[in-house]
Amino acid sequence: MTTSPSPGALATRGPHAFGRALRALFARPGSAIGTSLVAGFLLLAAVGPLIAPYGANEQVFAEARQPPSLARPFGTDHLGRDVFSRVLLGARDIVSVAGLGSLVAVVLGAAAGLLTSYLGGLVEELTFRFFDALLAMPALLLALLLLGMLGPSRANVLIVLTLAYVPIVARVVRSVVLDVKSKDYVAAARMQGEPLPAVLLRDVLPAVLPALAVEAALRFSYAIFLVASLGFLGAGVQPPSPDWGLMIREARTFASLTPWALAAPAVAISVLVVAVNLMAEGLARALQVTRGVR
Repeated sequence: MTTSPSPGALATRGPHAFGRALRALFARPGSAIGTSLVAGFLLLAAVGPLIAPYGANEQVFAEARQPPSLARPFGTDHLGRDVFSRVLLGARDIVSVAGLGSLVAVVLGAAAGLLTSYLGGLVEELTFRFFDALLAMPALLLALLLLGMLGPSRANVLIVLTLAYVPIVARVVRSVVLDVKSKDYVAAARMQGEPLPAVLLRDVLPAVLPALAVEAALRFSYAIFLVASLGFLGAGVQPPSPDWGLMIREARTFASLTPWALAAPAVAISVLVVAVNLMAEGLARALQVTRGVR
């Protein structure tokens, strides 16, 4: 029987696969700009506490409601806190909470989608009917209900993100697995007696990665919005954290006096979300290049 090479074999073909993927990621201006911006935000999240000129909750009442200036690039809020410092320090909060929640959801969703979709039968049916029940409720409403029962905290926000996004990731993975598991190279692996983990990880998972990478980026961007929305509603990360959503909540009452305190975190959220989506397009193309798809 003639079989086509598996995605796992294509992914490892040639010594310069990583270089090809990197060039593909930066081949288009949109994905190059998006990737650079995301890298910049990650860098800010890492070094923000080292370069922030003021503490997140350091108040100088004599300088309250100061507009942007050389000394205070983003001005000060109604309590005299430096907005630039709070945005810098808030980058770590948004990246850690949204990023970790998205990562856990993607890993669990991919594992559930791979295993249950490949096995099929009653296991798949029961798993995805449960996921359908979770998807019937909007993510924000589900988050508010869960946080109302569990209480607002970082750990509970992570639980909410996981429960909200695992079903979505699993369904994306399932759509790919249902097509891939009928391919010749998967049938050949089964006939050769390959163990289930080897078939899933070597033959099925590489075919899922492009769609999964795009979905991971989308989950991250939606998680940023969800975490910010929960902070704005007072149900997520609590004061005195410099969470960007919480900053918008605190600044809206004084929007006419300190519009810069409202605009800075809102612009930061928008730029990060757009950058993640631009990077996702380039990442999907880069993964296709490593698989030998031109």
